[in-house]
Amino acid sequence: MTHAAPITRETDWRAVSAELDHRGHAILPGLMSPDACNTLVAMYDENQPFRSRVIMAHHGYGQGEYKYFAYDLPPPVQRLRTTLYPPLAHIANNWARTLGWDVTYPDSHAAYLAACHAAGQLRPTPLLLRYGPGDYNCLHQDLYGDLVFPLQVAILLSRPGEDFEGGEFVLVEQRPRQQSRAEVVPLSQGDAVIFAVNHRPARGTRGPYRVAMRHGVSRLRAGHRHTLGIIFHDAK
Repeated sequence: MTHAAPITRETDWRAVSAELDHRGHAILPGLMSPDACNTLVAMYDENQPFRSRVIMAHHGYGQGEYKYFAYDLPPPVQRLRTTLYPPLAHIANNWARTLGWDVTYPDSHAAYLAACHAAGQLRPTPLLLRYGPGDYNCLHQDLYGDLVFPLQVAILLSRPGEDFEGGEFVLVEQRPRQQSRAEVVPLSQGDAVIFAVNHRPARGTRGPYRVAMRHGVSRLRAGHRHTLGIIFHDAK
């Protein structure tokens, strides 16, 4: 099987950082080509690239299923994880300073994974998700252990309006002493959304404060929807 190079555009990381600071998420349009998306979708029915399969209804996560990749990751997935990490680590370190977290994220993903593995988080977390008619993903956070990289990436592999209907990506933020706020993030095939795993900084009249974030997928009305999830910390 041929794996197309997935990254198709240059990224303005200053603009991404500003959008993440303002909204808690940022979209990278057309990060993956249609051919690269279709290659990953076709991979879902194979066994070799994966370490486990999760039926979401069995765990109360929603409806649908997903598979975690095994090491060694497929080249397109490894390339995305390796190349996206450094600029996101810069943003993560800014967030850590803003919120007073006692952590510094290293410049390379290999160095960060070494810290995860030393802490007993050895299992890879990148995954493919598949939804069919009526499926959905409950609001959640992808934590997996004590070490949590504060940003992750989801890439829509299917075509809205052609491959599926419904199934919108949803973010919900919980601000202190306020009601939760939901936002639907529109995506096209190959678009990536970067978003906070669990907390992000926000600015108020008295300075920065912490906002809790969760994400999910609304109910699919028709068709099938596939997504690639890139999580930068490994799991226990």
